[in-house]
Amino acid sequence: MGRYREPAEPKSRYITAAGAKALNDELKYLWKVKRPAITQSVKEAAAQGDRSENAEYIYGKKQLREIDRRVRYLSKRLDVLTVVDRLPEDRNTVFFGAWVTVMDEQDHEGCYRIVGPDEIGQTPGYISMDSPMAKQLLKKHLGDEFSILRPDGNEAWYEITGIEYREAKESS
Repeated sequence: MGRYREPAEPKSRYITAAGAKALNDELKYLWKVKRPAITQSVKEAAAQGDRSENAEYIYGKKQLREIDRRVRYLSKRLDVLTVVDRLPEDRNTVFFGAWVTVMDEQDHEGCYRIVGPDEIGQTPGYISMDSPMAKQLLKKHLGDEFSILRPDGNEAWYEITGIEYREAKESS
């Protein structure tokens, strides 16, 4: 068994204006605040002498590598992202950035916002446009029904009961 891994499917390159601002803010924080502070602590730890057994020095260097890795990723990712900052003309169709309310077979409602893959994780209800649910939702209309194959192999049916587009200040 080797170490070879299939290359990951490329992520979509769309992001909301709020998502782009959050990534930019993270990049600025890491580069202007966190990295200088860690660099200073590593410098102080290095001044104590033997670096091979200095836990503060070793841990600080590890933190710097992690920060540098994240900064490189964010810099490259922000260069290729397309910010979607305007609402669609047809607001009765599900597009990127829409809040969609769906009802399942047991009449349970769920509300999801379709966003870029870089925005999911922190905000509940956000789903990536690359997810199976979002792929089924895109370009559908109010009242449309669709199905998704669950991990257990069963099919789940949903109906779209609401489509809403909110301004950026309301969705944060």
